[in-house]
Amino acid sequence: MNSTAIASVTSLWDEVSGTQPDPDLWVVIATLVAALAVVVPHTLWRIARNAVTIAHEGGHGLVALLTGRQLTGIRLHSDTSGLTVSRGKPHGLGMILTAAAGYTAPPLLGLGGAALLAMGRITLLLWLATGLLVALLVMIRNAYGALTVVLAGSTFVLVSWLAGPQVQAAFAYAVVWFLLLGGVRPAFELQAKRARGGAGDSDADQLARLTHAPAGIWFFLFHAVSLCSLIGGGRWLLEW
Repeated sequence: MNSTAIASVTSLWDEVSGTQPDPDLWVVIATLVAALAVVVPHTLWRIARNAVTIAHEGGHGLVALLTGRQLTGIRLHSDTSGLTVSRGKPHGLGMILTAAAGYTAPPLLGLGGAALLAMGRITLLLWLATGLLVALLVMIRNAYGALTVVLAGSTFVLVSWLAGPQVQAAFAYAVVWFLLLGGVRPAFELQAKRARGGAGDSDADQLARLTHAPAGIWFFLFHAVSLCSLIGGGRWLLEW
């Protein structure tokens, strides 16, 4: 590698790993309001929930790999549902962690993103998100899922390469607020659906069968993780 290439790589690494100035408080508040405007109304949520599904199924897939299971594929559907298939023992800690990772992944990703933003690592957050989406794309096994992930990844790439620092900051804060807020709603939706007699094979039901603990215990875990992530992440984002 010649000196010019080394200098380019070094410059790129410095840009990615370096810190960026915090946005103005009004930008942080505006992105919070924008995220609420997407998460709360049912019409917009039906569309935006696709992004939460990406994080949900990605969480299943990542934990499956980390626990030694063989990840065979991920599917994302237009009704915002998804399916992650892995091979391995149908019981045990690895299966339990994999099943528990779905509903906890979006809020925990939001919490991690809030931590990076609190440290001024805006560019690093955008690049990490892009890398995770590229890795996820490799495991997608249907056309709609591939299109959804490509669109999400392309948005991150365009913002990372073409937008100015203020736009990048606003985009990053909007994404993190969305994950924190959007990570709260799905578990409540699932609980309401089960109360109406639906979703009999949900993550909570699978965990109940795996652990012989009531599904309500797992709903408590989902709610605790999402609400604590929202509180902790929100404090980091609003800290001045």
